[in-house]
Amino acid sequence: MASTANTHNGEIDEGLYSRQLYVLGIEAMKKMSASNVLIVGLKGLGCEIAKNVILAGVKSVTLHDPEKVQIADLSSQFYLTESDIGKPRAEVSAPRLAELNQYVPVSVLDKELTADSIAGFKCVVATDIPLERKLELSEFAHKNGIYFISTETRGLFGYTFNDFGESFIVEDTNGEAPLSGIIASIEQSAEGVVTCLDESRHGLEDGQYVTFSEVQGMTELNGCEPRKVTVLGPYTFSIGNTTSLSPYARGGLFQQVKMPEKLSFPSFKEALENPEYLYSDFAKFDRPAQLHVGFQALHEFSTTHGGKLPRPGNDEDAAEVIRLTHQINDKWSQKTELDDELIKKLSYQAAGDLPPMVAVFGGLVAQEVLKACTGKFSPIKNFMYFDALECLPIGFKPTEEDLTPTGSRYDGQIAVFGRKFQEKIANYREFLVGSGAIGCEMLKNWAMMGLATGPNGVIHITDMDTIEKSNLNRQFLFRPNDVGSLKSVTAAAAVGKMNPDINDKIVTRQDRVGVETENIYNDEFFGNLDCVTNALDNVETRKYMDQRCVFYRKPLLESGTLGTKGNTQVVVPFLTESYSDSQDPPEKSIPMCTLKNFPNAIEHTIQWSRDLFAGLFVQPAESVNAYLTSPDYVETSLGQGSEFSKMETLTSIRNYLVSDRPLSFDDCIVWARKRFEELYNNNIQQLLYNFPKDSVTSSGQPFWSPPKRAPDAVAFDASNSLHVDFILAAANLHAFNYGLKGSRDRELVKKVAGAVDTPKFTPKSGVKIQANENDADNAATDADVDTDELSTLVASLPDPASFAGLRLVPADFEKDDDSNFHIDFITAASNLRASNYDITLADRFRTKQIAGKIIPAIATTTSLVAGLVCLELYKLIGSENGDEKRKVDDYKNGFVNLALPFFGFSEPIEPLKRKYNDIEYSSWDAFMFDHDITLQELIDYFKNEHKLDVEMVSSNVIMLYAPLMNRKKAESRKPLKVSEVIKSVTNKEIPEHVKWAVLTLSCCDEEGEDVDVPEVRVNIRN
Repeated sequence: MASTANTHNGEIDEGLYSRQLYVLGIEAMKKMSASNVLIVGLKGLGCEIAKNVILAGVKSVTLHDPEKVQIADLSSQFYLTESDIGKPRAEVSAPRLAELNQYVPVSVLDKELTADSIAGFKCVVATDIPLERKLELSEFAHKNGIYFISTETRGLFGYTFNDFGESFIVEDTNGEAPLSGIIASIEQSAEGVVTCLDESRHGLEDGQYVTFSEVQGMTELNGCEPRKVTVLGPYTFSIGNTTSLSPYARGGLFQQVKMPEKLSFPSFKEALENPEYLYSDFAKFDRPAQLHVGFQALHEFSTTHGGKLPRPGNDEDAAEVIRLTHQINDKWSQKTELDDELIKKLSYQAAGDLPPMVAVFGGLVAQEVLKACTGKFSPIKNFMYFDALECLPIGFKPTEEDLTPTGSRYDGQIAVFGRKFQEKIANYREFLVGSGAIGCEMLKNWAMMGLATGPNGVIHITDMDTIEKSNLNRQFLFRPNDVGSLKSVTAAAAVGKMNPDINDKIVTRQDRVGVETENIYNDEFFGNLDCVTNALDNVETRKYMDQRCVFYRKPLLESGTLGTKGNTQVVVPFLTESYSDSQDPPEKSIPMCTLKNFPNAIEHTIQWSRDLFAGLFVQPAESVNAYLTSPDYVETSLGQGSEFSKMETLTSIRNYLVSDRPLSFDDCIVWARKRFEELYNNNIQQLLYNFPKDSVTSSGQPFWSPPKRAPDAVAFDASNSLHVDFILAAANLHAFNYGLKGSRDRELVKKVAGAVDTPKFTPKSGVKIQANENDADNAATDADVDTDELSTLVASLPDPASFAGLRLVPADFEKDDDSNFHIDFITAASNLRASNYDITLADRFRTKQIAGKIIPAIATTTSLVAGLVCLELYKLIGSENGDEKRKVDDYKNGFVNLALPFFGFSEPIEPLKRKYNDIEYSSWDAFMFDHDITLQELIDYFKNEHKLDVEMVSSNVIMLYAPLMNRKKAESRKPLKVSEVIKSVTNKEIPEHVKWAVLTLSCCDEEGEDVDVPEVRVNIRN
């Protein structure tokens, strides 16, 4: 191990934990990095939990499991190999787990597990040990302030339990950013009704707390003790009696205050008899209480039979488990109605050990460990049961013989599904698009499942990305020495070590999926697939893969994560809608006039600064290079874009080549100082000249009314660290553009910048500033650009020949390089603008997240989501048996939020059905022609077979035929084959890899009504 501390000199390693920090926050990370965790039991579930808490960055992890490795342990424990059989599980697992995070020491507790031996831990997680031992440990833990978690998976069943003591404090129940808003009015009344501006909902919930600032009139509310909220409507809420306060005048902001919440947990023993349940699936509302008794019956069975679990599919053992379940149930005051068939299935599967279930509970329980260590997010209180019985193969019940262990690494899976189903798994053919966080988890699960390990099986992976340091925190197949290597190749090699059976069954690629690679991912490629699984981080590629799956009628497994939130979607040909059939609403954009002149939130100033970065250090350098290398650049640019953009572009070229061209770093400091004056002093003075602070609108209302905030100009102060931050970053970036050596010498910056003599600014009359997004009266237009001025500007441009060899270097934005001044500049620029408008400043951490559009991520959510996806994969593999096929309600789309925690499952939506001539069809349907037909044959087919007249034929938005077009041309195309028409219209040869021509038809029926029909596919290669 490289280090025994989780921090660099007390500082969190932001490079490693960058995505996770945006989930937990720095304070929670520091608490976690001071927490010791003990994990008891190192089968698959214990290993998965250990993996996730190590990646998260706890102080240390200690493992306890003196049991020897058996072949069946390899069913889900990814750090065990056949050469480990007979060795202690914990000892062989520890060094491999330690490789995951250099800051987290991993040790083995090799003495007997007693109360004394767990005394030094903050959290203890007990997995595969007898119930009696769990009760002993939990009683000691409860009395001594140690957080205790018990969890198990049995086949397609699992549970987890938390005891965080009698006084557990939750600092932040949901992890969401505190809400804030602008106030329109506050009543002086017993209810104290607060009304917000109409354009923004407050988003608050009953019982939450708020405080206030910038309220005029009712000033007693400014900085007041948090007031409890009662929601009255989307724009109104009550804060209680305000009659004793001064009358409200105007303005004000509310800010949500997160209040700590105290929770009390019963001990494990108490909870066993009086359980509370978090329901994972409300469609199975009656199951948790039954499974609660059933799991205890399994423990009693195991105790009676010397530690052995019921035999897979054995009726005699199942009958005993059912009897024990009834006995336990009868002893309790809280009796539950039992379904013997459910308990029988639990008994049948008790010896099962499934990688997807391990992944689900490994992610879930690891997040509960992090909650215990940090007080961040709401813990499960106190039991949660989950089952995935829908995964059992349709129309097929394996016999006890089929379920009997074979002495292979897949026995844990065979115990649930049988050997015949294992053969199906082994011969499955998959395409994984992306091998990042979700992709790594998916590959690990597939390796443990034995997916594609048979003679006909194959896994294709494509990912063009290389490994970065920030990936290591959640993409657990990668190690520090892999940084810079290809993800697909490295991931394939890593899972090959976990299961050598899969080694020669993975084909790795680095080709981006898209139109440009359809010659690679062609008809033959998709024809040899059974399923596609997306592990992507962008919507456009998801949509593209969805289109390909619809075209080739292949099932698609889709998923995504956002911090503690995750979602899964299963797309099944003809049975469900496709991924693209439903879309999230577009992100709300910031109005341009708000960005330019009227910001009221830090998000506005950060976006303004991000745009400023491009406008100072990217676009001018690119324009200068184009001007110096393209002889006709000026003529071309004059013929494009608005007059304003031409003026701006040509002015920047002249300035960056002449007046703003530095010869030394001191020149760069001077340039940066002038930009400071322009941005934070002069422009603000001009804005206040146009709209003085006491100005009113045409309706008599103050112009500077919420959401507008009246700004103040900022005078440069060399003793102000924020001012120096801006000059330092801007000067270094300007130097970078010109290939000059920069400097971090702040004293030099203060000295040079402080000596710059800036002329006093005098606002100009006639400058147009748009006051509102829909107000065009005060907006400058192209008509305001003086044509003579533009001509003079063109004439003043220097001769490109005099700059032979000069090329500027654009500062392409890179958020993850802390040495390049990019985030430093945006943070300083944003906070200076926020100072202008008296907006609360944001630190570098938050600025980086917003400006870099960083998606929060944590290994726990990724693990759970990948597990849920693989449960759906079981369903796809076992989706039919003879004539019997799965129905849509057998599948489940999922949404989880581990912070709350919340689990929501729903059956997929069926595809939208349309009709033509009373015939229903969906996006999965198409007219298929197995040979290249003529346009006339196509027209005749629809006329004769469907009584439809073809009005138009197009392909890829190119019109091939329409009676309304030149009639002679239209008639001349009818005898031609489809491929010939396409080549004739496009003047291009159809690429060799394109087998099908896809046509869109517009038709009308016998009544002359327009009719939509499915797309037409013509095989142009037969």
